[in-house]
Amino acid sequence: MTALPAGFRAYVANIGIKDTTDDFVVVASDSPSVALGVFTTSSFAGPSVIVSRENLSSPAARAVVVISKNANVATGSEGLANAREVVAGVAAAVGCDSSDVLIASTGVIGRQYPMDRVRDGLQAIPSLLPLSDAQPVAAGIMTTDTVAKVAETTVAGARIVGVAKGVGMIEPNMATLITLLFTDAMVAADDLDPIFRRVIDRTFNCVSIDTDTSTSDTAIIMAGGAAGPVDLEAFERGLYEVAVSLTKQVARDGEGAEKLIEVSVEQAASPEQAKRVAKAIVNSPLVKTAVHGADPNWGRVAMAIGKSTTASEVDQSRVVIRFGDLEVYPSAVGADGLDALAKYMRGDEVRITAVLAAGHSSATVWGCDLTDGYVRINADYTT
Repeated sequence: MTALPAGFRAYVANIGIKDTTDDFVVVASDSPSVALGVFTTSSFAGPSVIVSRENLSSPAARAVVVISKNANVATGSEGLANAREVVAGVAAAVGCDSSDVLIASTGVIGRQYPMDRVRDGLQAIPSLLPLSDAQPVAAGIMTTDTVAKVAETTVAGARIVGVAKGVGMIEPNMATLITLLFTDAMVAADDLDPIFRRVIDRTFNCVSIDTDTSTSDTAIIMAGGAAGPVDLEAFERGLYEVAVSLTKQVARDGEGAEKLIEVSVEQAASPEQAKRVAKAIVNSPLVKTAVHGADPNWGRVAMAIGKSTTASEVDQSRVVIRFGDLEVYPSAVGADGLDALAKYMRGDEVRITAVLAAGHSSATVWGCDLTDGYVRINADYTT
């Protein structure tokens, strides 16, 4: 069990969105919390994103509701009205204004909520939310995930607990899949906002499964304050610890994935260049399939560096490429070296480092291998 922070309670149920697994989650705080969100940049953003953005015009909330197995995207004015009805129903159940409820939704695009079932589900919310465990919350927001994703830490008596879902259609851009972060630390909105955005940019914005940005990407943090104030630097370190754990869990559970890939770019000319090159490596289908097959073809990493930079940016003669601790370029890799590389790549985590010798910036990103399982899952997703 991973207990929610003090002052938070949850309700998780199956309301029949798609199957018999849990698909309806509400987490509420005992009193108004400082709340912030970061959302998809997609022009096809769903009603849940639209409503949550509106409700976060003031950085406060009492509750968040997640419906899984149906994204409620590309559903027009009816879909928007349905999202507002869900928010109003949760507000009535927990005793707050509709503007104090946030919403996220994930699953198939282009289908309306089954509102008869949703209304029954709203009516069934108990006046006192019964759960204090984050594990059912994490399980209830899953779609094609194979495991629930939970992380926690403690900062000077305050707790930070996070859950996340997402294993496909993931390539955030100042956004993220769906992650909910809860803390009983007391942090003012003006302090929390830059901390939250810095952490998101270093974690969830550094994960990629398949280069596709979701229409529903949502990251929400709620700070209830029951544990009192904390040192802000320590709080940021703790929030990063939780977020990076969830990021790695998402990457490791990518659709059909068998291996986690971690790519670090060092000595880049700028943070932008470092992340650009790292993403080019982790997103390359050739790199991903080589990792899957434990094929020691390090030239694919060189290719990815080359396609994402110009000759004026990077001098190839100064670049260093490593797999784990094994340098493969510019050192000549003989048969023994290739055998050692193949052995390393057979592990369930592959770490790739590219040193650009162009400056002092760095970035680390996470992804996964590309398998036939990914094709099967997405070929049959709606059927």
